[in-house]
Amino acid sequence: MLDVYAGAEAQAVIRKNGFLPDNFSAMLGASGGPKWFVLAGLDRVIVPEFLSRANNTIDIIGTSAGAFRAACLTQNDPKAAIDRLAHHYSRTTYSENPTPTEISDSARHILRVMLGEQGVSDILNNAQFKAHFITARSKGLDKYPNKYAQMIGLLCSAACNSLSRTTIRSFYERVTFGVRDLDFSCPAELGNTYVALNQNNLEDALVASGSIPMVMDGVKDISDAPRGMYRDGGIIDYHFDFTIQAPDSPSGLVLYPHFYKKPIPGWFDKGLKYRKTHPSSYANVVMLVPSDKFIAKLPFGKISDRNDFVNLDAATRIKYWQTILSETDRLGELFMQWSSSGEIIDKMQDFQF
Repeated sequence: MLDVYAGAEAQAVIRKNGFLPDNFSAMLGASGGPKWFVLAGLDRVIVPEFLSRANNTIDIIGTSAGAFRAACLTQNDPKAAIDRLAHHYSRTTYSENPTPTEISDSARHILRVMLGEQGVSDILNNAQFKAHFITARSKGLDKYPNKYAQMIGLLCSAACNSLSRTTIRSFYERVTFGVRDLDFSCPAELGNTYVALNQNNLEDALVASGSIPMVMDGVKDISDAPRGMYRDGGIIDYHFDFTIQAPDSPSGLVLYPHFYKKPIPGWFDKGLKYRKTHPSSYANVVMLVPSDKFIAKLPFGKISDRNDFVNLDAATRIKYWQTILSETDRLGELFMQWSSSGEIIDKMQDFQF
């Protein structure tokens, strides 16, 4: 039901020390919208039952839905926050032809429910788990609200990116809103601007991290950050292609629950079969992925995605998504069983880039 991929450095550390919470200094959460539901069972146990036993600080870094999850997992009751997010997100409905503003307002409402009265304070003051939300500050035409300007901007970005991933920095700036500063070493040399999270910018940064161009409104001029239009962090870091260096855990491993066995660097790379993540970015990563057999047994034989809003009526979609959220608890149970018994060490396999 669960596949475990690990880089060479991660395998060496784990085979020497065991699969221990103290091995890890970071956790990643990828973009993907409703694809996240297949990971909900893992999220319900990884921080509350596994990583909480670590004696070190752990950074939780995400884009889009991964940022929403990071905001849950850095609250004082992470499981309750994950359950709130899953409950409200999976029951989302829109009008027949929703505008970007309608979708953005809905997302902001869901996040406010997920945060509750204490969520922002919990995140900012969490002593062990540190939240980081990655956004993309627009430099090109998609910094404007006009949908035609956004379309042209996206086409230009995609065309240049197809030639070289480094060109994305001409169109977007990676801006990470975090509880503390981290060093991202990116093969494409995309850089990173750090902005400290605070009471005034946390909600906007979180919304911005999931604001897909042309689908949602961007978030303009976020407090205490460089002025401009902020959009989905997955544009730059769809599934991540960087290494992380934390100030107090420079050699720690990274735990990465993910819905695909082959991570894709950026949003514009989805259709580029020749564009792959660098193995060096995953040398210290352990990635947990629902197996093909597990997915084949889900309704429709696939994981949830944004196309379900178009292809399924609301009642069918919501029932389907609830089934996934229920079934994925088996993955969480299996992870805890394997990690406590040490069986997970024998399950590790090399990445397939």
